[in-house]
Amino acid sequence: MLLLHSLKKNHQICEVIKLNFPEYKFKFNSSENNRYIFDVIRKKYVILQPEEWVRQHCIMYLIHEKNYPKSLINIEKKITINGLSKRYDIVVFDTNGKVNILVECKAPTINISQNTFDQIARYNLALKANYLKITNGINHYFCTMNYACKTYNFIKELPDYKSQ
Repeated sequence: MLLLHSLKKNHQICEVIKLNFPEYKFKFNSSENNRYIFDVIRKKYVILQPEEWVRQHCIMYLIHEKNYPKSLINIEKKITINGLSKRYDIVVFDTNGKVNILVECKAPTINISQNTFDQIARYNLALKANYLKITNGINHYFCTMNYACKTYNFIKELPDYKSQ
């Protein structure tokens, strides 16, 4: 793993590593011992933590590789599931305002497990996305939903915006 830079947070060094994504240019800012990254969807700087590093790469991937318009992408909004308040990482809407893609991002040091799939499945009970993506920046998993059979099927890649 290639160390890109370090950031100091709570007197610990957090390594930000090269992820399994194409290389993208990001804007950074620092203040009060925190490092920030500019989020092109929220149009503001957010604290750069390992999960945020993955989320920002995933946003760029959706925009630059899959050609989804920024206007259809939504980040970290609150949803209620079984009376509990949760936040999804990334949602991509279709042109009719229906959730098309639900993305769950984990820090690169977090292994993708059955618990991760259970988490995104719970979120998807409320959101009803057509596609799911789970990533820790190193490993990426893509699924398509079959609501009639109440199953998901693994696919090689998410569809490109123009192919829908």
